[in-house]
Amino acid sequence: MTDNREFEGGYLPRRLARRKKRTGLVVLLGAIAVVVVAAVVASTYLGSLAQTFDNKTQVIAEAFPDEETRPIKNPDDGSLNFLLLGVDHGADGSETSDLLQGGGTDQRSDSMMLMHIPEDRKGVYVMSIVRDLYTDIPGYGRQKINASMALGGVPLVVQTIEGMLDTKIDHVAMIDFDGFKELTTALGGVTVHNDIEFYSTDSKKYFYPVGDVVLKGNQALRFVRERKPFVDGDYQRVKNQQKFIKAVMNGLLSKDTLTNPATVYEVIDKISPYLSLDDGFDAATAAGLGLQLKDLRAPNIEMFTLPTAGSSTSPSGESIELRDEKAIEEIGKALRTDTLKTYLDSANLEH
Repeated sequence: MTDNREFEGGYLPRRLARRKKRTGLVVLLGAIAVVVVAAVVASTYLGSLAQTFDNKTQVIAEAFPDEETRPIKNPDDGSLNFLLLGVDHGADGSETSDLLQGGGTDQRSDSMMLMHIPEDRKGVYVMSIVRDLYTDIPGYGRQKINASMALGGVPLVVQTIEGMLDTKIDHVAMIDFDGFKELTTALGGVTVHNDIEFYSTDSKKYFYPVGDVVLKGNQALRFVRERKPFVDGDYQRVKNQQKFIKAVMNGLLSKDTLTNPATVYEVIDKISPYLSLDDGFDAATAAGLGLQLKDLRAPNIEMFTLPTAGSSTSPSGESIELRDEKAIEEIGKALRTDTLKTYLDSANLEH
C-alpha cells in the first residue's frame, strides 16, 4: 500500500547511524534555479516579480575563466548550457562570499549538473556529474572533479567542465542549500516516489519508506543530501536529486501554481535570496527565456547521469570514478551540435 504521509523526524533507526556528519557543499537544486524561476518571472506579474528577483538574487562577479581558454561556440547555435551548482554557506557566509568573488573555498563541490536547453525550446536536459569523477582540472592535473571548486572557485569549475566536454557554458546558477527548505515550504511540500527505505544520518533520523513520501523543509534537504545509507552511494544520491527536482518541477510548473499570484510571489520571494547568477542572467533575461519555455512541463524535462567507466583508486589512494571517454566525446558532440535528444534516444543511459 502506498503511503503518502509527511514524515517529520524523531524516528529511531533500525541500524546504528554513522557518527561522523558529512561536510562539504550541498547538492544543487538544479533546474529550479533557472528554468522554473524564468517561467514564473515571465508571468502576468512581471513588474513586481522582476524587481524582487533582481533585488534579492546575488551576482557571481567572476563566473567564467579567461575567454581565450574557453571553447568557441557556433554563433548560429541558439541552444543554451547552464552550469548548476549548490553551495553550503558557512556560519558567517564566508564560503558564499568567496565564491561570488570568483575565489575558491575550503570545501569541495559534492555534485554538479549541466542543463542543456535546445534551440527549439521543446525540452530541457539535465546531466548530473558524479562528485568522484577523476578528470583533468586545468593547472592541477587529474583529480576528483569536486576539487575544482575548492581549488579555483566557479571559474575553475566552468573551465574544467568546458574542457572535458569541449562545450561552452552560457550561464551559471548557484543556490544555497537553505533555499531547498524555503522552496518546499512555499509549495506546501513535494511528493517523490522513494525506491529504497532509509534513514537520514543527521541527528533527526528522518525515515524515508518505500512509496510516495511528501518532503518539506529540512527533511527534503536530507533526502537529496544522503549517500551513506546506500550501497552505491553517490549514484543513488544523484537519482534522488533527479527525482526531487522532477517533483519540484511538477509543483512549480503546475497550473495551480502558475495561476496563483500568492504562490508565485511566495516562490520568487522565498527562493531569490538563495540564488546567485552570472551577471548576464537577470530578471529580463529570465523573463525572455521563460516566455520561450511557457509550454514546458515536467514530462519535457529529461534527466540523466554522465556515464563513468567504473570505480578505481587514485595514486593517492582515494576512491575514484573513471572517465568513460566514448560517452564524454559523444555527449560533448551532441551538446555542440544541439542533438542531445537524438543522442539520448539512441543511448542506453541511467536515468
